[in-house]
Amino acid sequence: MSTVFLYAGQGSQKVGMGKDFYDNYETYRDFVDSVKLDFDFKELMFNGPLEKLSQTEYTQGCMAVHAAGVTKLLLENGIKPDAACGLSLGEYGALYAAGVFDAETYVNITAFRGRVMMEAAKGCQCSMSAILGLEPDVVKEESDACSNGFVTVANYNCPGQYVICGDENAVADTEERLKARGAKRCVRLNVSGPFHTKYMEPAGAALREYLEKTELKKPQIPVALNVTGSLYNGENLVDNLEKQVCNSVQLESDLRVLINAGGDRFIEIGPGNAVSGFLRKTAKAMGVEVSVASIDSVEDFKKLIG
Repeated sequence: MSTVFLYAGQGSQKVGMGKDFYDNYETYRDFVDSVKLDFDFKELMFNGPLEKLSQTEYTQGCMAVHAAGVTKLLLENGIKPDAACGLSLGEYGALYAAGVFDAETYVNITAFRGRVMMEAAKGCQCSMSAILGLEPDVVKEESDACSNGFVTVANYNCPGQYVICGDENAVADTEERLKARGAKRCVRLNVSGPFHTKYMEPAGAALREYLEKTELKKPQIPVALNVTGSLYNGENLVDNLEKQVCNSVQLESDLRVLINAGGDRFIEIGPGNAVSGFLRKTAKAMGVEVSVASIDSVEDFKKLIG
């Protein structure tokens, strides 16, 4: 059995995330207490408010703190990944699991990423919409054909769910054309910026400057990368992470690659279970069965470790 760690993306955050782990596990508590950020992340994680926790400049560091703490608990209990993958922000968790950087560096990079993404989003009047029930080629075709402003496919999540993002008018126009082509639903997403689009290029440039001063080691296990939709194959990780913030996330391709490579036991490190849902739909479309566990709470963790 090949075990794959999956790391949740932004949008899965919730008030109280990690509080039960903090109260029950010394390893998690000691790590959280060792982290130093320029805001009270522990208060925000445990007590909110959700509105502030959901602001990108705070979300990303908080998510990384939690994910690193849970990863440490898994390793401590003998559960190690043979491969890793993450959704957007979650890719940094996957790189941490692969030994590219340590936990402190992981948290600091993501906190910085959150700040520069929030800065890049200022003044952008954009929307994001999940398109359900269509093939990816159709979603891309109609996005590319839009003449009413900029819109692109930001996320290829799983069969039948692809996310478009761009100028409000362009997104609305593209939604109507996609409905005419058979989309079951178009669901607006509550996000704080035009992520994985050209509008994030300033954030990408800032990330590059930051990462060039950071030691990034070669992954010690296979990691499926968002930009390429394939396993790491010697790519320059600085280049990859710069591109990742302003280009489409190829999660469906990543999940297919991991399944084809022998991944059959998947553990999502949350909060939430969104990536697990994408995985189940992808595996079903491939006609294969995989084991999927989502660690959203201490109870989930206890069930996993037996």
